[in-house]
Amino acid sequence: MTKNRWKQALAPLVLSATLLAGCTLGAGGKDTAKNSQPETLKVMYYDDRSFFDQYGMLFSALHPEVEIEVVSTQSVKYEPGKDMNAEMLKFIQEQKPDVLMLTPEQLTKFSGEGKLMELDSNVDDKAFDKAGVLPGMLDYLKEQGGGKLYGLVPNFNSQAIFYNKDLFQKYGVELPKDKMSWEDLLRLAARFPTTGSKQDRVYGLKTGYNGGDVFQLANMIGMTQNLSYVNPASMQVTINTDAWKKTFETAITAMKSGSLYTQDPNRGGGPQSYEDYLLQDPFISGKLAMTMDGAYIIDQLKQAQSVVKDKAIKNWDIVTMPVDPSNPDVSPNVSLSQIFAIPADSPKSKAAWTFLNYIMSDEFARVTSKRQQGQMSVRTQYLKDKEGHHFEAFYSLKPIQPAMYQNYDKIPQDFQMNFMGIAQQELKSATDGQKTVSDALNALQTKGQEALIQAKQKQDAKPKGTTGTSSSTTTTTTTSG
Repeated sequence: MTKNRWKQALAPLVLSATLLAGCTLGAGGKDTAKNSQPETLKVMYYDDRSFFDQYGMLFSALHPEVEIEVVSTQSVKYEPGKDMNAEMLKFIQEQKPDVLMLTPEQLTKFSGEGKLMELDSNVDDKAFDKAGVLPGMLDYLKEQGGGKLYGLVPNFNSQAIFYNKDLFQKYGVELPKDKMSWEDLLRLAARFPTTGSKQDRVYGLKTGYNGGDVFQLANMIGMTQNLSYVNPASMQVTINTDAWKKTFETAITAMKSGSLYTQDPNRGGGPQSYEDYLLQDPFISGKLAMTMDGAYIIDQLKQAQSVVKDKAIKNWDIVTMPVDPSNPDVSPNVSLSQIFAIPADSPKSKAAWTFLNYIMSDEFARVTSKRQQGQMSVRTQYLKDKEGHHFEAFYSLKPIQPAMYQNYDKIPQDFQMNFMGIAQQELKSATDGQKTVSDALNALQTKGQEALIQAKQKQDAKPKGTTGTSSSTTTTTTTSG
């Protein structure tokens, strides 16, 4: 059973209510001539159902003059050895959508090639409320577009640190704060007791599903500090540095402290009730002082208060994810992955902007804010609850393109998995005391460079047109493992 299954089952009911509200509020303002034919607008999206659930039903109810045709990206299938950027460009050229859905990397590539329509003048119009959107969003998108705006994002994903106020009070530990460093956060987690059985004891922090992996923990810390372990331009591994050494030492110390919760890979394997499903989360069951999570867990926390009230956490709040003290106002954990843009040569650019303008509007944010399923509206005034939890933690930090994922698609596919395996082996030796961290990084640098050279040679040896590079991904990896 996945974490999203329960709320997916409820989504149609919630959507129906919000759709009715949206139609009631705005449908009367659009008059279409009786004999006029609606203009067909081709929108690139994952599939019809998810598009109309998320955007299309509301837009179509308010804009009968525009008929949406979804151009599904499901036909662009990932296969080892394929250049997915080239495959996506081929898909766009063949299907000719009037609205594109792009990753930040694709936005940069296509805008640099003159394939996208500039949106600066549209957004500068007084009718568009720039002040009400996610802080730093427009600047980030302009940065990806080389200084100009070529795309917009109606929703974003973000993580925060959820904490159990009662556990902090019980053990006399000061409450976490916004903009802590990783070192401060891990020291706070280490102040909770580490005694007792795995089933009954209290843990200081859960960082992700694979909490026992030193390399993944160090990767999260390094991403916050804008580190990268490979330079795509020079094809050089860059792991053996003082900054990475300190990062791995921090991760190893945290792992040895016993304060971090490690996910049981066999958890929830058999049939279970919804009550058991909720309580298997150690934060919900009150056994975890802090956890890094997205907004979707808020629904589960609220449901637990109804379903297993006597056993579930009651007193919780959130603070921002850790930051780099030298750049404390940004975070790689704010993800803008679903960027909508308009092709420069689209003959339906006016209708396309009508669509973008609506899904970016205050009205759309207000109507859909009740069914957020993990994603949050960039109209941040709707991110709040009746209990007064500190929702600002999700959006007070500005998005940033981490160095670790810049030009990520240029790294050979084979290198990524090979390097992770080598890193895990070397860092286990350092964690077990068989090597110093310096010796482990020396070995990792050498072996990693050899693996990169071999992967590049293998890639270059393939026939032209089947070159394997990593598929373009979102700018931010989540810490849920």
